[in-house]
Amino acid sequence: MDYDFVTWLGHAGFMIRANGLNIFVDPFRLHSFSEKADLIFITHPHMDHLSIEEIGRITKPTTHFVAPAEVADKIPSKNITVVKPTDKGTVMGIGFEAVPAYNIDKEKLGFHKKSSRWVGYIINAGGKRIYHPGDTDLIEEMRKVEVDLALIPCGGKYVMDIDEAIEATKVIKAKNFAPMHYRALLGKEGSEKAEKKFLENVRGAILLKENGEPFYSF
Repeated sequence: MDYDFVTWLGHAGFMIRANGLNIFVDPFRLHSFSEKADLIFITHPHMDHLSIEEIGRITKPTTHFVAPAEVADKIPSKNITVVKPTDKGTVMGIGFEAVPAYNIDKEKLGFHKKSSRWVGYIINAGGKRIYHPGDTDLIEEMRKVEVDLALIPCGGKYVMDIDEAIEATKVIKAKNFAPMHYRALLGKEGSEKAEKKFLENVRGAILLKENGEPFYSF
C-alpha cells in the first residue's frame, strides 16, 4: 500500500504504516497477519502486550524495539531503545514520547503500579500524532496529551471501564478517539453496548476494525 494508515490488530495491538515503515505497538494475537516490523513499541511486560511468540513472527534482523527496561530484558534482540516515562526520542526517523501509564483505582493497584515505570507512547508518524496509552486508568498526565488520534482502553478490570474512558476523552485533546482493549474482557454483547455508549458520548469517536483492515488513513 502506498498510503499511510493505522490498523487495529486486536486487543491493544496496532500497526502504523508511515514513512515507508511498518511500526507496531504491543503486537498480540496476530492470526494470519504477516507484515514484518521495522519498529516495535512495547508498553509493559504483561503477556497480552509483550508476546514473545508474536514478536518472533514479525521481526527481522533489522527490527528495532522501544521498550521500558523490564521489557527490554525479555526481548531477544540487541536493537533496543530503553525508555522510562517522559523520555523523548527518534528512532528510524520516527519521533516518540514515552508517557506515564498506571492504575490509580485501589482495586487495580496491583496490576499496573506507577513505580513500575511502564509507559504509553505518543508516536509521530506521517505527520500525525498517535497516542497509545498502554494499560492505564484516567491519570492527570493525560491532560497534557495533544494528538490526532487517541486509542482508549475501556474494558475495565485492568484498565478504565467505558465510563472512565469517556471521561478520559474529555481531558485528552485529540481529533479522533477510538476504543481498544475491551472485546476480550466484555464479550460480544458487552462490547456492543460499550461501543454504542462511546459513539454517543465522545466527540470525534470512531470504531475500529480488527485483523489488519486499515481504518485510519492519512
